[in-house]
Amino acid sequence: MKLLGRRTKKDYFSNIQLNKSLDSLQEIPLHSELNKNIDILKSAYKDCSDVVFREFNIGSSMKAVLLYIDGLANTEAIDQLVLASLNQMKNQEQRVTFEIIKNQISVTDVKDFTSINDVFKQVSIGNSIILIENETKGISIGLSKFEKRSIAEPEAEPVIRGPREGFIETVRVNTSLLRRRIRHPLLKMKQMDIGGYTETQVVVAYIEGIADNELVDEVMSRIKRIKIDGILESGYIEELIVDHPYSPFPQVLTTERPDVAASSLLEGRVVILIDGTPITLIAPCTFASLLQAPEDYYNHFYISTLIRWLRYLFLFIALLAPSAYVAILTFHQEMLPTTLLLTIAQSREQIPFPALVEAFIMEVTFEALREAGVRLPKQVGAAVSIVGALVIGQAATAAGLVSQPMVMVVAITGIASFLLPRYATGISIRILRFPIMILAGMLGLLGVMLGITSIVAHMCTLKSFGVPYFNPIAPLKMQNLKDVLIRAPWSAMETRPEFFSKDAGHLRRQSSHLKPGPSKGGEEK
Repeated sequence: MKLLGRRTKKDYFSNIQLNKSLDSLQEIPLHSELNKNIDILKSAYKDCSDVVFREFNIGSSMKAVLLYIDGLANTEAIDQLVLASLNQMKNQEQRVTFEIIKNQISVTDVKDFTSINDVFKQVSIGNSIILIENETKGISIGLSKFEKRSIAEPEAEPVIRGPREGFIETVRVNTSLLRRRIRHPLLKMKQMDIGGYTETQVVVAYIEGIADNELVDEVMSRIKRIKIDGILESGYIEELIVDHPYSPFPQVLTTERPDVAASSLLEGRVVILIDGTPITLIAPCTFASLLQAPEDYYNHFYISTLIRWLRYLFLFIALLAPSAYVAILTFHQEMLPTTLLLTIAQSREQIPFPALVEAFIMEVTFEALREAGVRLPKQVGAAVSIVGALVIGQAATAAGLVSQPMVMVVAITGIASFLLPRYATGISIRILRFPIMILAGMLGLLGVMLGITSIVAHMCTLKSFGVPYFNPIAPLKMQNLKDVLIRAPWSAMETRPEFFSKDAGHLRRQSSHLKPGPSKGGEEK
């Protein structure tokens, strides 16, 4: 019986030969005979119904072919600005040359190229290609037009106060959103194509003179070293460029908001934009930056500081509340007031499980409900998660599986995790909550302290593109503490963070008078 989708040995080697043949095609320059170029391209685009070959004549007898992908190219503009313009040359008496044809096309973005590889690249991004008889050069015409999502408010980062524009899946739209906010010519954007088959456009943005050249070179170097078939989302690149891929903590910031990316550029960070996803990467990353929200800088500094303190408090609650409850209830009952201890004992009288098992049941159930709410359609996701939590909590309490205090502890823990502004930070806390609960059930508060010590020791070893994860707390830099535990007023924050900005002594108000520094490494397209 033959299994569907199973690859035979013959198919495997034929695929290898095909890949080798395509690689060899990329090294072949354009031939002067038009028919040979057409044969090569038609063999490469065999069984591609969306690839259009339009053969026509330029002037009286010069043969040419127009190549584009239907759905990526603007066919109306091709008819009006390319074919119509070239048809007007039939009545010209002068000899038609390559430069005359190129100048006849009424399009701004017109380039020439010399290899088959350039044909593949230009066609895949929506450009139209013209190949001409007896010419070893072709013409690329920038008339791409494809469906894209309109700019809207980012759903993953709700905006309380601030601009409501969000990045979309088109990288050139995203770069324009950054240009609208940072209008200085020192905002540099270097482009690379990553992925053997997808050829995904990746743009590395930074402000020359603010960002450290070594940081820019390191980011470019790590991205260029990526060898993978395709990049479909920014998570591919994030996992492949971080310093410690096995750590549960995020080492690169992610955002869908152009204002967040622009503020990071002004601090000396590097922004990585990937075509096909609205999620943008920001490097380097510190633990303090994971607990900072964009609204911290739009509200009054008193309000921002108080909210930041609340965020730090609930960070510890989200990480340690179930573990502390298990440890105290199992090993340290003397720490509770007598009245509270009697109440808890009465509620646990019919519970057949120890506190650790009870906590695990509730935490796993709560995480399952939260994940179900994310995966379900928006219309029913929130309702199912809320109603499900209420129904299951009430049913579990009535059935004697869990106690009422445990339901309250898990509910407070879940609410605390929602206060963290970064989704990746919340995932890390949710993962680490379970091993600390196990230590608490085995060793009590000693196990909790052991877990905290292990986490802090691990975080002290982390670096993000050479920047210590606990900067500016460890190593201590007093001048950079104005934006960690507190949000100082703007008049007091006159310098940029010096741990990843090479001109930290320059005032923020002088950013428009920056002098360009020497550029090292990184090919720019």
